[in-house]
Amino acid sequence: MSTVAFHTLGCKVNQYETEAIWQIFKTAGYEQVSFEGPADVYVINTCTVTNTGDKKSRQVMRRAIRRNPDGIVVVTGCYAQTAPGEVANIPGVDIVLGTQGREDLMELIEQYRKTREPINAVKNIMKTRVFEELDVPDFSDRTRASLKIQEGCNNFCTFCIIPWARGLMRSREPENVIEQAEKLVAAGYQEIVLTGIHTGGYGEDLEDYSLAQLLIDLGKVKGLSRVRISSIEASQITDDVLAALNSSEKMCRHLHIPLQAGSDPVLRRMRRKYTTDEYRTKLAQIREIMPGVAITTDVIVGFPGETDELFEEGYRFIEEMQFSEMHVFPYSKRTGTPAANFTDQVDEAVKNDRVHRLIHLSNQFSLEYAHQFVGQILDVIPESPFQSESEQTNLIYGYSDNYLRVLFEGSTDLIGKLCRIRIDEPGVEYCKGTFVRTLDPAIIV
Repeated sequence: MSTVAFHTLGCKVNQYETEAIWQIFKTAGYEQVSFEGPADVYVINTCTVTNTGDKKSRQVMRRAIRRNPDGIVVVTGCYAQTAPGEVANIPGVDIVLGTQGREDLMELIEQYRKTREPINAVKNIMKTRVFEELDVPDFSDRTRASLKIQEGCNNFCTFCIIPWARGLMRSREPENVIEQAEKLVAAGYQEIVLTGIHTGGYGEDLEDYSLAQLLIDLGKVKGLSRVRISSIEASQITDDVLAALNSSEKMCRHLHIPLQAGSDPVLRRMRRKYTTDEYRTKLAQIREIMPGVAITTDVIVGFPGETDELFEEGYRFIEEMQFSEMHVFPYSKRTGTPAANFTDQVDEAVKNDRVHRLIHLSNQFSLEYAHQFVGQILDVIPESPFQSESEQTNLIYGYSDNYLRVLFEGSTDLIGKLCRIRIDEPGVEYCKGTFVRTLDPAIIV
């Protein structure tokens, strides 16, 4: 039996697509093996969101080439899409495939085996107008299933290379999304996470269909307990989306709404499509219809032109927003984006100081948010045993619908099942809780 090994860099969409590529290999009769050992085929799914992402991708390629010089090295993903010539010129890389055309992979491997000639199969992504259907009926090691509903982005923020790596907005056909959701429920998944490059833009390229309608239709899928949106822009939270969130019993009380900066001059330079006032209004509307909602966000600090005054203005705005958690990144130049050529770059030490201040604030937010649920009973889907470096434990952990990571004593039989857990102790990394009961009649505890 032929063997295949995978290494995925970057975002959750890449992780989803690696699962989809594994399905293609599995159907062809391959066995999956560790990337750290010998394999007949190595697949490296690359990231290009920063220059560092490119560098890491090249390091992984060279590792694969050293592991088995006779193995076939396939490089796919965003770095392969944006710099196919650069990737193809690395000795030992055999097949270069970008962010489309993955269904042709087996034919490309057969072609390479016959000719032993390197293949560059990357096409112009900006001409692609159709969503690439990649079936993922189950996931190797997860209890929450991802469901990719769209591809590409039309925003062209000044710091971001992704539209050039992923192309323009393409939504998946609604019937295919619902069919995939039904397959995932049949495979035993209780929660589905809607994902994509610009997930909240779903439906913008479809006639008479929208994200709001999709949420309503997913709410009708029998056996599905929870639907979570991986990320949505403030500008995409329309009245219809708010109404769908309000009426649904399955929507998780958690929305990830990227802010990126808390001051309007910086948002304008980033070419973001909202002001701080508009963002504030959206959060107020969401909190009104979803009491107890967790709102997480992304923030970039030290964007070119972010003076001390603008940072302090942003810091005060972020304090006012009271997120439940923030992902904080120092601005990193990405070659090929307008912001990389802005002259007023911020000093690295200044960026570092700002990052630490915001991470400290994020930890404060997390603790305050978790504190309000102490004594409450929340629905949690356990994901995995808790690994302690110092001792063997009988603890497992999972996420509540409002994205608290909850740790509690329980059997591994509960993994993937909907459980009722009382929150006893708040924390930044995780909250501690007590198992009350399972909602799965097949499990007796």
